[in-house]
Amino acid sequence: MNSFSLQHQALEPDWFSVLDPRSRLLAAVFFTLVSLCLSAVPPLILMLALALLLTTLLGCQWRLILKRLLAFEGFMVLVLLFLPFNVAGERWFSVGGMDASYQGVTQALVILLRGNAVVLALLALVGSMEPVKLGYALAGLGLPEKLVQLFMMTVRYIGVLFDEHQRLRTAMKARGFVAGSNWHTWRSYGHLLGMLLVRSMERAQRISGAMRCRGFNGKFHLLTPVQWCLRDTAALTIAILLFLMPLIWQWGQYGF
Repeated sequence: MNSFSLQHQALEPDWFSVLDPRSRLLAAVFFTLVSLCLSAVPPLILMLALALLLTTLLGCQWRLILKRLLAFEGFMVLVLLFLPFNVAGERWFSVGGMDASYQGVTQALVILLRGNAVVLALLALVGSMEPVKLGYALAGLGLPEKLVQLFMMTVRYIGVLFDEHQRLRTAMKARGFVAGSNWHTWRSYGHLLGMLLVRSMERAQRISGAMRCRGFNGKFHLLTPVQWCLRDTAALTIAILLFLMPLIWQWGQYGF
């Protein structure tokens, strides 16, 4: 379980926490698809406003939201800086002899609004879910069983691999290792990755043997199967209608 889930769960409204996780996952997928269909700035602004409203209603902690948006915005800065100069069209302004087109600026703004809206919606609807509950939702939606098992095992043991990596790094520092831009550093990092791979394979073999001793036959049995009810249908229907508003606006106003 990640830190976002732990800290978000305490603030999650009761009406939201009792929903079937499949409804939240389907709402997130539908929001993403609608956002990808939007290509005009005003409807995308409305979509971003819906994502902000959703984040506020679900009690998300804005400090955590902003922290996770920083990495995404770093990529968006590159898009805003270079895309206007790489798209042909009507000249808007020039910098250092390079012309920025109006179409390029508009396209960069569309990508910025679309990306932030999708990220906010995913953090609110999916990022608040416990990993195990998300695995149950994926299984309930009929995704391949092997894929769900791989996801569940990854969630379970990614922290174990990180701890193993930290122990190896500590051992390197205890032996006087100081990172630098030289051949010795890269060779040491190569040995680190190789040792991490070897220890991961050894641990995987021990885990596999322990699971077989406990009767594992290649199939995970869900302890608390998800159950769809009327409130899930109502919540998903309301969400779909809200998310369709910007798309209907674009069709009516711009004809595409």
